[in-house]
Amino acid sequence: MDHIDLQLIELLQENARMPLKVLAEKVFLSSPATAARLARLEKEGIIDGYSAKINLKAVGMPIVAFVHLELDPAQKPTFYPYITAHPNVLECNCVTGRYSQLIKVAFESTEALDTFIGEVNAFGHTETQIAFSMPQPTREIGVEALKKD
Repeated sequence: MDHIDLQLIELLQENARMPLKVLAEKVFLSSPATAARLARLEKEGIIDGYSAKINLKAVGMPIVAFVHLELDPAQKPTFYPYITAHPNVLECNCVTGRYSQLIKVAFESTEALDTFIGEVNAFGHTETQIAFSMPQPTREIGVEALKKD
């Protein structure tokens, strides 16, 4: 990746709906050259997709929690399809430590969260933390971190 690729990534992270013509102007390339670079970044898997950021509170999901799960490896074939299909699961990460899974969820109420935890307990012991605030919301990686000097 060169500095133009990094610029494109940064611009798209700020606004993924930025028109191709505007992107091209900002990186001082033609629209076809910019489109070719974006196509290459997508093909190489560097740009993995485009999405809308949803305000969870505004859509009635103010309860964000992190559920730690001590999962028996034999349960993975059953657990993974369950967790990927659950609409309230924002992320599920396989992690080191006592708990092998870290699950980020959003719910409309603590009662709904409690129901989910009851379901997840069928796969193993859980420990849950409810987030009170989010001083640093989820963001993309900073372009500075991608630069290779």
